[in-house]
Amino acid sequence: MAYDLDDKLVIAISSRALFDLEEENRLFEEQGLEAYYRHQIAHLDAPLERGSGFRFIRNLLQVNSQFDDRLIEVIILSRNNAATGLRIGRTIEHYNLPIERSAWTAGTPVARYLGAFRVDLFLSACAPDVEEAIAEGYAAAVILPHTPVDDAESRIVKIAFDGDAVLFGDESERIYQEQGLEAFIAHERKNADQPLSKGPFFKFLKTLSEIQERFPLEQSPIRTALVTARNYSTHERVLGTLEAWGVRVDEAFFQGGVEKYEVIRAFGADIFFDDQDAHLIPASEATPSAKVPAGSGT
Repeated sequence: MAYDLDDKLVIAISSRALFDLEEENRLFEEQGLEAYYRHQIAHLDAPLERGSGFRFIRNLLQVNSQFDDRLIEVIILSRNNAATGLRIGRTIEHYNLPIERSAWTAGTPVARYLGAFRVDLFLSACAPDVEEAIAEGYAAAVILPHTPVDDAESRIVKIAFDGDAVLFGDESERIYQEQGLEAFIAHERKNADQPLSKGPFFKFLKTLSEIQERFPLEQSPIRTALVTARNYSTHERVLGTLEAWGVRVDEAFFQGGVEKYEVIRAFGADIFFDDQDAHLIPASEATPSAKVPAGSGT
């Protein structure tokens, strides 16, 4: 019987998001595929360093140890060809990552394969691939370049989300951008009993919530946080939306314009999703971070 991915949480990640391949990528851009291929073959026995997405993937995969059947699958989905992926495979074995599936497209855009693998979240260092995935209705984000981050193992995976244009649609954020703070607050208060539209990461959060429901509240191996620049005066619509969707976030921070990165660091996020560089760049100094393309809300 074929292995069924329909009831799994499926994460697709590019090799450059999982491992530090920035030097190799520069070689590819400057000297081409042949030089890149020769370099990878020459260094087959040299494991790559951990990339920005490594900690998130490793800790997320540990959730499977608490179940007889695997709930979470991670798939390497890369524009490399299979031959240049040999080093990636050996690096996966070096770190004992239980990743059993990969796809190597030899330059073909990878977004067309997301449906075939039932992907719930796609992480990549290639912005065009992420933008195409978002356009086709998948949760996707561009992982920020590798930074020296704490990669201590944990039995709890922590995920932090921005609100508008990530979990929620971006219509309220557009009001803020176009009409200012006072108009935004007035709009949110007027529509406090109307759920916000679903953003590109709604389905991912919903799937996480379904896994969390298998555990007593205080024992879940997945912990989520909403970290939003919204004022607390607009909290009612946000919390009412989550209730209407039947999903939960464990912690919620209404920053009211205060910098997010210190709260995200204190939360101990394994990854942080936002749509704005102003929040992502300072956060990425201590926390693996990924950018959701602007205007991707529904």
